[in-house]
Amino acid sequence: MKKGKDKLSPKMKLLFFIFLLFIGTFRIFATGTDPKINKVCFNDNCFSVELALTPQEQIQGLMFREFLPQNSGMLFIFDKEEIWPFYMKNTLIPLDIIWVNKKKMVVFIEENARPCREEPCPLIYPDKSAAYVIELNAGMSDEIGLEAGCIVEFIGDKESRE
Repeated sequence: MKKGKDKLSPKMKLLFFIFLLFIGTFRIFATGTDPKINKVCFNDNCFSVELALTPQEQIQGLMFREFLPQNSGMLFIFDKEEIWPFYMKNTLIPLDIIWVNKKKMVVFIEENARPCREEPCPLIYPDKSAAYVIELNAGMSDEIGLEAGCIVEFIGDKESRE
């Protein structure tokens, strides 16, 4: 039997290690929600969303943005349902912040959260646990009649609707 014939080559070992690293990293951030989500809908009111999945994306959020298109927002997806406080540090535009539980029901809304101009920046605490948080332009919640108890639908690329 030739030496090394039944063993993986160094290249294959490296590829296998990278694959395992990728799977391990994915499992850390996986939440059971399709990362292809590109819209959230409240009845017939849909918004294109950017996803904040990793802790770094969630910390960054919409900081330093000077503009958010009218029917756009950000969807934060957390790995477990709990109280997730938010703040408006380095956020330049006012926002509506919507907390949603794992059943995709709105549980708390902070309307017209203003950019923070003081240190330390005050935290906004919901009174209920959530697995998701959605940030939209300030005033959108009121404009579409959104309130606690409303159901949110997450739409992916294959199911997009206007």
